[in-house]
Amino acid sequence: MSLYRRKDSPFWWVKLPPIRGESRALQQSTGTADKRQAQQVHDRLAASRWEQDRLGVKPRHAWEEAVVRWLLETKHKATHEDDKAKLRWLDAYLGGKRLDEIDRTLIDRIKYDREKIASAGTTNRYLALIRAILRRACHEWEWIDRVPKFKLFKEAEGRVRSLSPAEFERLCTELPPHLADMARFSVATGLRQANVKGLEWRFVDLARQHAWIPGSQHKNGKPHSVPLNEMALAVLRRQIGKHPIRVFTFRGEPVQQVNTKAWTGALKRAGIADFRWHDLRHTFATWHRQAGTPTHELQRLGGWKTGAMVERYAHVAPEALQGAAARLDAIAGYGAATPQGPTA
Repeated sequence: MSLYRRKDSPFWWVKLPPIRGESRALQQSTGTADKRQAQQVHDRLAASRWEQDRLGVKPRHAWEEAVVRWLLETKHKATHEDDKAKLRWLDAYLGGKRLDEIDRTLIDRIKYDREKIASAGTTNRYLALIRAILRRACHEWEWIDRVPKFKLFKEAEGRVRSLSPAEFERLCTELPPHLADMARFSVATGLRQANVKGLEWRFVDLARQHAWIPGSQHKNGKPHSVPLNEMALAVLRRQIGKHPIRVFTFRGEPVQQVNTKAWTGALKRAGIADFRWHDLRHTFATWHRQAGTPTHELQRLGGWKTGAMVERYAHVAPEALQGAAARLDAIAGYGAATPQGPTA
């Protein structure tokens, strides 16, 4: 019987014979207790499977199917929970849609509705997620034949806010000891807030002056090697014996939050405005640039995925290119000669 009831469900169920590529019959709920509606679901499903089997027509997949498969395949991503939050918001627009019904018009509506309540950059993260899911549905799962083309908003240059060494010392003086140590370690290593808070002793080798972040905990998904300078080592030595697993603690427990009243109060007392915890990473990069660290080395030290992400710090040390610019002097005949004034 192709339409039947089950004791464990209030809905009507469908059972259809297997088609090419399937090893067993299809059994699924119609999602309705109304027999007439259930029969309509049955008929549509049977017709779709006949077209797929006899005519080679691709089955039409729903957005929800793509979301479930995406979340299963990307559960290792550091942004997995963020993806879930974005997808919950997108459900009001895409829920119930077939993948081949998602077109440029619908995506533009999402784009401009989201931009009304968020920044261009935040909106772009939502659009990029839609694009990634549709591309995988097209190129890997072969559920659709094409992906609609659409543009993201143009974003402003990334923010670069850093402190001078004097400002940083002033801030550390105002911070409670556990936050001051975490701030020093952040500037010494360039590690992101989550990696500093979650650092475990098993990933630290004081003898070799080395630490590492597993790929599962790093933003770009790859293991990140962290050479430890004297500033970082001094901080780590102060944490020895405080906790058996985690490096940074407060009153015997792992630190869960750094953007606290103690942080904002210290900034205010130090006279530092418009500064976030993540700007400690910008401070790390800025100081390295000013010290002459080249792009390829800074990229590896900070764990950036591309060199382009590091180039935004180039402006803070223009003198680093002075030697390169001076190479033309010899060719042009200037050399190290002292300019002469006009002769009488």
